[in-house]
Amino acid sequence: MKVFLAPMEGVVDYATRCIYSKLGGYDQFVTEFVRVSQNPVPASVFLKYCPELRTGGHTLEGIPVFVQLLGSDLENLATSAMTAVDLGAPGIDLNFGCPAKTVNRHDGGATLLRSPERLFSVVSIVRKAVPAHIPVTAKVRLGFDHKDFVKDIAQAAQAGGAFHLTVHARTKVEGYKPPAHWEYIGSMREAVTIPVIANGDIWSVSDYQKCREISGCENIALGRPAIACPDLAHQIKAWVAGKSDDYCSQTWSEVLNQLFLPFIQLSQDYLGDRYALNRGKQWLKLLGRQYKEAQILFEQARTAQTLDQFRHEIEPPSQTQATGNTENVRQSTAWLSADRKPHGWHHGDSATGETFLNP
Repeated sequence: MKVFLAPMEGVVDYATRCIYSKLGGYDQFVTEFVRVSQNPVPASVFLKYCPELRTGGHTLEGIPVFVQLLGSDLENLATSAMTAVDLGAPGIDLNFGCPAKTVNRHDGGATLLRSPERLFSVVSIVRKAVPAHIPVTAKVRLGFDHKDFVKDIAQAAQAGGAFHLTVHARTKVEGYKPPAHWEYIGSMREAVTIPVIANGDIWSVSDYQKCREISGCENIALGRPAIACPDLAHQIKAWVAGKSDDYCSQTWSEVLNQLFLPFIQLSQDYLGDRYALNRGKQWLKLLGRQYKEAQILFEQARTAQTLDQFRHEIEPPSQTQATGNTENVRQSTAWLSADRKPHGWHHGDSATGETFLNP
């Protein structure tokens, strides 16, 4: 079976993909969405959102990174997709699931689910624009404000040439409110022959078991649950392989020292202190769902106004007392080689932290 790291705007950025690539357990990544509007997307923008294009469209560990496009202008979508592929993108993913009001107001994301014919047109023109060996995939929800079109949506994606379909088990209007309606994913899977990947509220191995039973989907995409429990993909794959008893879940100490602190350092190196501070608070809060230690640290650090203050609250005392700075953290991130830090990586306005979830 395969586990995909679901794309999330302001969450699964390049730094996150670096950390999760090193962690392992995931078979494919997708970038945050690249908006296509009045003009085709230039190469420089793709390189900002997907630095992995400089390494053949894969992470250093070899995980493919598909470039996700969002928009409704057919000609510009086609041209942009060709540009991404020319730069080395191993696949193109099309976003029909974003529920953000701003995106929907500009005729992008989940608003296209109102008319499956429009979804077909987008998938079809991108499929025709890129070479046949490049997969074109689609990420959808169950609909915009109802679930009457679920089979039509799946069939439109397949008819347009989608290689596979990832389905978030809620409508746009439902947002992220529980429950996830996995049974509708099953209906979509039965309506097509292309692979269907289940997404939504798979927070544990038990949730995966229930989702697989209800939807019939073996392959899944993990979004927020992957951020809350970084090794969830490993846990699920261990269960599928019949080796749950042999797998030891990550401790908080391992998450903190092997993932979280290196992530803060990487974020700081390339987008500065404010970016690292906002992203650190965001991730720490999500980790609190799985680790009580993270809940405690978040309460201690949530009011930090500077990255130094944040680090003072979260770094183990042995590190701060021994060095009085971040040298130990820098040593622990030695695997973040120069190859993993592309020159000029920048993410536009998100450096202010404004695009991220409120900490």
